[in-house]
Amino acid sequence: MSSFWSRTAALLRAGAPAETTGANSTGTMPAKLQPPRRDIAYGVTQERALTLSTVFRAVQIHATAVAQLPLVVERGGQVLSDTPLQIQKPALSMSRSRFLEEITVCLYLDGNAFLRIIRLNGEWIDTEVLDPRKVTPTTDPKTGRKTFAYDGRNDWTTSDIAHLKFLSIPGMARGLGPITAARLEIAGAIDARDYGSGWFSEGSMPNGILQTDQPLNQDEAETYKKVWKGLDKDGNPREDFNAHDVKVLGKGLSYAPLLLKPADVQFLESQQFSTTQIARLMGVPGSLFLAAVQGGSQTYANVEQDWIGYVRFSLMNVLREIEEALTEVSVRGQTVRFNIDVLLRTDTKTRYESYSIGLTAGWLDVDEVRALEGRPPLTDTQRERIAARKPTAPAKTENTDA
Repeated sequence: MSSFWSRTAALLRAGAPAETTGANSTGTMPAKLQPPRRDIAYGVTQERALTLSTVFRAVQIHATAVAQLPLVVERGGQVLSDTPLQIQKPALSMSRSRFLEEITVCLYLDGNAFLRIIRLNGEWIDTEVLDPRKVTPTTDPKTGRKTFAYDGRNDWTTSDIAHLKFLSIPGMARGLGPITAARLEIAGAIDARDYGSGWFSEGSMPNGILQTDQPLNQDEAETYKKVWKGLDKDGNPREDFNAHDVKVLGKGLSYAPLLLKPADVQFLESQQFSTTQIARLMGVPGSLFLAAVQGGSQTYANVEQDWIGYVRFSLMNVLREIEEALTEVSVRGQTVRFNIDVLLRTDTKTRYESYSIGLTAGWLDVDEVRALEGRPPLTDTQRERIAARKPTAPAKTENTDA
């Protein structure tokens, strides 16, 4: 197993800059396994990757999903009724949703998120999201002590910085993100998009071909080309040339335009394939990505299962990292959790039907249902009104037939 991780890390570090792990006897820093250079690998930077609408949309979907989730605090398995203010607003300089959004974007774009934990008298009071591209983690090979260099400082330790990783690989100090791991696929999608968009303005393909079955020398070919394009013998535009006038050809010449379908010029099939690749890479269901998977059908049941799978096997990776980081700096004995019910809730009609089944079976009461919907318990006045609206059973009459 160790040899497998060694080979994997060795492949990923191709072209990577050395990461410090402590100075050796010569004063130089030995190289350490880490992902390829994110700024130059195949020309795919974070900014360039975001120019793809598919990558931008995928990151935006993840960031929006995480930002809208509420945080709760548990102690002894019970959710605290009052969420601590520090969890409600982890960073004083921004809202909680923006704080969660920035962490999510860092993890998906860079594969790493670094949170500076600001303390006062040993108590956590504020958090700052650092630019992961400027943070250099360093591990002392003898003591295993990990420090972080950022903005001219190199004395921060794990008590000052919380390091969140998208995917952690043994032997790599930094986490591995989807853009770094699949930079070839993203580079290919960018190249196809750029080539298609620049076909008419920068393409090398001619608009048409002048052809003849008779032999032409170089001078004759240049002359007929200039005549067709309305140029004089010196290559300057002729004032009397009218592009819409009748064209006269000699020497058996004929003109054949090169006509391409818009779908062919824009490489729509290639772009559709790239969209599917990036949706798979970024862990976004096709229903959320507005991209249908070829050969699949989109029904309500399928879409609902997409959401469940998205939360469990894609988004939960990021949620777990954030939960553990906030739990680590919270008061001992408290556990920070995301309430993912917001994402897993079904539509209103389905929920109400399930509540009706629970009420009829007797394992749910009205106040419990209202709590699930975020509403307060019924008041005595409301209970009286509901009781007054309930239909009464018709009175039974004795049979007086003789």
